[in-house]
Amino acid sequence: MTDSTADPPAAAPTGSAAAPPRRDAPATSREYGGARPNIVGVHLYLRREDGRILLGLRHPDVAYAGGSHHFLAGHCEDEGALGALIREAEEEAGLTIAAEDVELVHTVHVLHPGAGGPPRMQLVFRAHAWSGVPEIREPDKCLEWSWHDPGALPEPIVPYARAAIEAIGRGEAYSEMGRQ
Repeated sequence: MTDSTADPPAAAPTGSAAAPPRRDAPATSREYGGARPNIVGVHLYLRREDGRILLGLRHPDVAYAGGSHHFLAGHCEDEGALGALIREAEEEAGLTIAAEDVELVHTVHVLHPGAGGPPRMQLVFRAHAWSGVPEIREPDKCLEWSWHDPGALPEPIVPYARAAIEAIGRGEAYSEMGRQ
């Protein structure tokens, strides 16, 4: 379906070596007929047999939530969400996870993130099996991995991570944050 309200594509300049538009920059709502695209994040809810869950302590110099505890997490790049989760687990902590051992356990829709960023759809997956012991593979992003009781979470913790952990404990599959 075409959107008659969208601007037609610009004609390519003739006789010019103009570079194509960059696609790594955030999309604007104008490109989508007024809709705001959402960033998709993937998060690993890894729980041991004793019930403790894995959280990382974010480096204080990272762009978001420095010094806070958070899931092993990342963004979808040129892959599906499950592929992104498996890639991030290996890149960030040296963990190997098979797709058949993973289930989606919670989705948090962060509607109005701070600093005016785009909305984010945060998918939280639980791995029922994995191999490897969490290790620091990105010391510029994560200072430590540690296991925590979901009923006694460390402070500070990323607010939507806390919301997801609490909702998972109640058996809830979806929540929203930042609704105005």
